Amino acid sequence: MRHKLKGRKLNRTSSHRMAMFANMATSLIMNEQIKTTVPKAKELRPFVEILVTKAKKSSLAVRREIISKIKDKAAAEKLISVLANRYKERAGGYTRIVKAGFRYGDAAPVAYIEFVDRDINAKGCMTPKIEETAVQETQE
Repeated sequence: MRHKLKGRKLNRTSSHRMAMFANMATSLIMNEQIKTTVPKAKELRPFVEILVTKAKKSSLAVRREIISKIKDKAAAEKLISVLANRYKERAGGYTRIVKAGFRYGDAAPVAYIEFVDRDINAKGCMTPKIEETAVQETQE
């Protein structure tokens, strides 16, 4: 019986699940929008919202706790400096899930999870810029 056990297992071990949520949270924080399956998005939402609420306190202990959860210092820095300031007046509900149909290969329901009032220019900032790498190769 699974009485009082909240959260979906997503067919993964607990360590795999926590690593997956850390990676997904990092991508969401850096890009401010990611595409994933609906069950993963629904499980990621409280994980990220708790991090944003903690980041609004902005102390050293909170910074260390956030880094221990998402394992990325750049994402933790953006969360504390940019997103916490953006949502300082908001009491909760920092993310939204927008359903986007079904995936072609396995017909899994797909959704976008994004921050409310997100920065449109932040999307794709984790990937290297093509122009910069092409310029560096031509200079060498």
